[in-house]
Parts: sequence; C-alpha cells; structure tokens
Amino acid sequence: MEFHLVEDGEGPAEPDGTRLEDLAPQPLLTRDYETRPELVYERLRKHHGPVAPVDLLGVPAWLVLGYRESFDVLQNDAAWPKGLENWRARSEGRVPADWPLGPSLEVNHVLIQGGPAYRTLRGAWDMALRPFQDPRNPQAKRLKAAVTGYADELITLLGQGGRTGLADLSAQFSRPLPLMAASHLLGFPGSQGDDALMDMWRVLDAGPDAEPALERLLVTLSELAAGKIGQPGEDFPSHLVAAHPDLSVDALARELFMLLGMVSDHVGILISNTVVEVISGESAAGVRTALSAGMVRETMNRVVMRKPPLVNFVPRFAAEDTRLGNYTVRAGDPVWVSAAAAHADPLFADRMAPDSSISSRAHLSWGAGPRQCPARELASTIAAVGVSRLFERFGHIELALPVDQLPWRSSPFMRGLRSLPVRYELTGPDLPVMPQPEGDAVDTAGEWAEDAAAEAGEGADASGTAAVPGPSARRRSSLWRYLTGLIRSGN
Repeated sequence: MEFHLVEDGEGPAEPDGTRLEDLAPQPLLTRDYETRPELVYERLRKHHGPVAPVDLLGVPAWLVLGYRESFDVLQNDAAWPKGLENWRARSEGRVPADWPLGPSLEVNHVLIQGGPAYRTLRGAWDMALRPFQDPRNPQAKRLKAAVTGYADELITLLGQGGRTGLADLSAQFSRPLPLMAASHLLGFPGSQGDDALMDMWRVLDAGPDAEPALERLLVTLSELAAGKIGQPGEDFPSHLVAAHPDLSVDALARELFMLLGMVSDHVGILISNTVVEVISGESAAGVRTALSAGMVRETMNRVVMRKPPLVNFVPRFAAEDTRLGNYTVRAGDPVWVSAAAAHADPLFADRMAPDSSISSRAHLSWGAGPRQCPARELASTIAAVGVSRLFERFGHIELALPVDQLPWRSSPFMRGLRSLPVRYELTGPDLPVMPQPEGDAVDTAGEWAEDAAAEAGEGADASGTAAVPGPSARRRSSLWRYLTGLIRSGN
C-alpha cells in the first residue's frame, strides 16, 4: 500500500532565527509519558505541528512526530546523518558528562555509527546475518528449530505449576525466549550471558546505574569477542569477523552489544504485545482466525503499527540548516524520530482500517531507507515462532487484568509491558517433568529473583537471562533457577 500524504495545515511556525536552545522545551519523559505516551504526542503535535522541541533528561532535542517528516529523515542519510561527531552541542561541551542517555549512545556500533566506515560495517552485518535470516540456509533452519525447542521448554516448565493457572507471560516466556535465542546466536559458553543480559536492560532503561552496567557488559562481550576471533565457530560473531576481518576485539564487542540489545528487548516486547493483541484486541476474533491461517507475520505488522517496541530511534543530526515541520533545524541539532508518534499521525493512522484483514507494511518500526534494521527478519522470525508455539500449546489464554491496567515500563528508546499476567489452560498430552536445579537452588530462587530485580531497577520480570543448551548446564543457569522459582512459588 502506498501513501500519498497531503501537506499539513499551517502550524505555529517559529521565526527562522530561533534556535533550539532558546525555545525552553518541556521535558518529554514525564509521568504522563510513562502512562499514556499517545496523549503526550497529541499535545506536542497540537502545539508544535509535526516536529517539536523537547527536553530529554536535561538535553534539548527535536522530536519528529509526523509520518511524512519521519520517513523523509530516515530515507535521507546525507541530510540527516548519524554519528555523535555531528552533534554541535556535544562538540561544544554542552551535553552533561553524566547524561543518563550518554552510555547507550557512546558505544559506536552499526546502529550509531556515521561516516565513511559505516558502509563497510553494514555490508559485513548483512553478510553475517544472511545465514540466519535466509530460511533456505541450514543455520536459519537450526535457529528456527532451536527457538521452537526453547519455546516448548518454557511452556513445559510453566506447566509444572499446573495445566491451568496463573502466569506472568512476560517473565516466564516473552523475555526469556529471545534471550535464549541470543545465547544461541552469540555462542555464549555455559551461562556466561546471564549477567550480561541484565546489564543490557540497565543500559536500555537509562537509569542511574546505566554507565557501570555498560562497562561490565562491554568487558563480558570483549571476552566473548576475543574467544570468537581466536576460535571461530558457526555463530554470529564468527560470521561477522569472517565478513570484516579488520574488526578489533573492542569493535566486535560493540557490534555484539547492538545485536544483544535489539534481540533481547525488542523481540520480547513484540511477543508480549502480539499476545495482548490476539487475546484482547479490537478485532480479536479476526486476529485469532489470521493466526490459525498462519498469518502470524501480518498480525505482528498490525501490532508494531499500534505499539512499536522501539518508540524512538537513536538520533540523527542536521547536516545543514533545514526546514522541518514548522521549524528550522540548525546544523548539528539532534533529531529523534519517534516511530510511535509517526504511527499515530492522522495522515498515517487514518489510512489504516482497524478491521482490515490485510494491513500495510508501511510502518516505521524497523526504520526506513538505507539504514533500516539489518536484523529485522531475524527478530521477526524469533517472535513469530514464539507466538505461534504459544497459541499451539495453550488451549485458552485470557488476561488476568483489564488491558488498561497492564503495567508498562518505558525508556527513552523502548516501551513494553513490565508484566503480562494471564490465566491459561494448556492443551495436548501430559507434560514431562523438566530438569530441576540441584542442591538448594530451588530454595534460593526467590531470593535470587528479588536481588536481580532490585539490581535491574525493575519488577521481577526484568530478571530473565540467557539460557544454555543441555539439562545439566541449565541446572546451573540463573535463568532456570529463576523460572523454577516462579513456578514453585505459585507466581
């Protein structure tokens, strides 16, 4: 479906001489943004038009709210390049050293990088991901089979609490599943990835402990990168090194940081949001029919239009003074494209019929243009397998809370459910008993979960960590101890 968007009406344009720093922008990340971000976008759009000045935790920036403007920025890499070297305020020392978003933007990986080196790095990414994203490739088939197996293991473990009952599908399925997939992709030995994934969440949520978490995470990933350079295998890091032999240990660690963050958080949110849409959406009956017909991908397209996991992309910067919306964006100003706001733009949203059986793929959840997410097929495959297996194994699922009472967690980048409480009924034959932790692991699982949640600054569902292959290894895994603790404590 193509979009031919009409011009916006005239808005309250500022004089061309007004600078971003002089506009005294209002904070974006308020309590209202935490609970009802769509209302924040609507107020900004009404007051400023398709582009608004906002304050991001003490740093002024332009937030792009309009679909057409967002698409234009994402498509034009020359006019709106990435790369922190293009940020005028940062070069002039006007970005605080302790800015909470700094740690996640300072890691110069493929998602952040600008300049001439990007094309070579992006080409290496495309080549390294191809074996896992091409469904005809044996490695893609193995990944899909592994994710199917991980999903079955998680559902089976959940079933040890009873064939009917209550569960938190976020903590017990949506979050751990992509972590297990990430462990498969990165080739983490043993349960080494457990703490790394918790640190990744701290960085993404931009809390006060984001900087030390980033330091620990990069050390872990550097150790992993060194191992893959010295002894390559059939995992993503090894393929990336083969495609880009000049990558240093530090550079490879930064790229693994990017993949880890996107797979773990983005996919987990996509799974949870799709489950909510299926069991309680405005057209739930039609969605269930679509699922039974094998149209899981199309269902996810509809979900990411309504609730994109990645709400705000990493910033771009104006290459020169440019008119955007009702304002003139000065060279070097940071510009944040909001996929969530763009999807709510009436020029886009009004063209999406809620009850249509076929939706458009014109959404911006994976970006657009030459820098569209290189791992979009990988992420979609993991999410689709998880959602499909969940509804195949569950005879009945319903929300244990009204939709408007589900708890959300928001960061400047991501928006997902803090927990997803459901009532369930499993179908099929009796389930085998899963491996249980050895020694006193069961008794300490609850304590471990509390400690992990406190460290992560979130609810217990933040404690999902990377699983490992094989029952004996899982008995030593923090993930398996945590999940078993949830079952035994009746949560």
